[in-house]
Amino acid sequence: MGSVGDMNNNTATPTLPASPSTGAKPPPWRDIRVLRVVVQLLAVAGVGALLYWLFIVNLIPGLEETGIDVKDFGFLNQPTNFEIRDAGFDARQPVWKMVVVGIKNTLLSASVGIVMAVVLGILIGIARLSSNWVVSKLAAVYVEAFRNTPALIIIILFGDAIFTNGPFPIFNPNNPPWQYKLPGSDTNYLILSKDRWGIPSFIAESNAAVWWIIVGLGALVAVGVWIWRTQVNIRTGAPHRRVLFSFGALAAIAVISFVALGGPYSWSWPAVSESGRRIVGGFATNAGYISLTIALGLYTASHIAEIIRGSILAVHKGQSEASNALALSGFQRYRYVILPQAMRIAIPPTINQFLNLVKNTSLGIAVAFPEITSLTKSSIGNGRPAVQSLFVLMAVYLFFSIVISTVLNFVNKNFQLVGRT
Repeated sequence: MGSVGDMNNNTATPTLPASPSTGAKPPPWRDIRVLRVVVQLLAVAGVGALLYWLFIVNLIPGLEETGIDVKDFGFLNQPTNFEIRDAGFDARQPVWKMVVVGIKNTLLSASVGIVMAVVLGILIGIARLSSNWVVSKLAAVYVEAFRNTPALIIIILFGDAIFTNGPFPIFNPNNPPWQYKLPGSDTNYLILSKDRWGIPSFIAESNAAVWWIIVGLGALVAVGVWIWRTQVNIRTGAPHRRVLFSFGALAAIAVISFVALGGPYSWSWPAVSESGRRIVGGFATNAGYISLTIALGLYTASHIAEIIRGSILAVHKGQSEASNALALSGFQRYRYVILPQAMRIAIPPTINQFLNLVKNTSLGIAVAFPEITSLTKSSIGNGRPAVQSLFVLMAVYLFFSIVISTVLNFVNKNFQLVGRT
């Protein structure tokens, strides 16, 4: 009879089944990465098939049966047959140059409107959360008034209130515009009338291109300074101050090179022409541009203000409490703690507001501003093919949308926190 020890030694140890290797890949029909690519390809194929059926199978053959050749874009080289106000555009110039003028005007209105909307939107969004009752209520009234009014109504209102029935004089030889001169000189710094306004501007000299090349090299230096200050912060823990050092280096290079080249740009001051009908010199803009840009900037700012307010409220209140515990001022609290976190939330919906503002510039037709939609409409009215003209117009807005989305999505990606596994 064996001992207990012998019995224990003779007991077989159960063998567990081998676990599958953690590095084994799932089959393709269960791999989420493969499925994601397949679904995206199917979606693209479906959209492509739908567009093919709509345009290639139906629209284009139907138009060609009526004698309209939608594949002929030779009209772009034909004369435009109308002049463009305040653009120095002759009626004999080709249609494609008209498109360029329209793109430039649209870009000029949209870029200034976006800057205005962002600045006002941030300020008003913060004001809505102010502890001062008057400030918060005034900001709320602004938001509700502009956000709930159609953009077209605001554009027409500004055009009528500022220009059509505004206090400014009509621009003609018998009724000169208001001219504001620099003290002790005959130089105008501002010209106001119902038709157009004039402000100072810069004129490029012969060495302007050289200066821009130097500024471009300075931008590369600024990037290097940014990387250097980042490495200093990582290595020593000292404040990086990247913005101060980088933009300071860029500004120093720009200013020093500007002085060394003898001034690649010079001032141009607005003046009334001898005929008394035009503004020569400076930067002259018409009533339509001012009405459209101001109206769209104020309208879009009301939407951005709500985005900023919601994004700030989404930041945990413990962040504000910690800022107060560190005795940060109100400006420091927003600058260093609240806004950097809120912008991660605010940027995606703000992209849509920028896109809407660019597309809303097409409403400039209501105040006779020659943006791309207004000029396309005039071109069609002068006998140019409608379908091809609208294709060109769609391509222009698509280009604007893709550029804005690409840039802001890149910014948004760099603002987001990187998760750690």
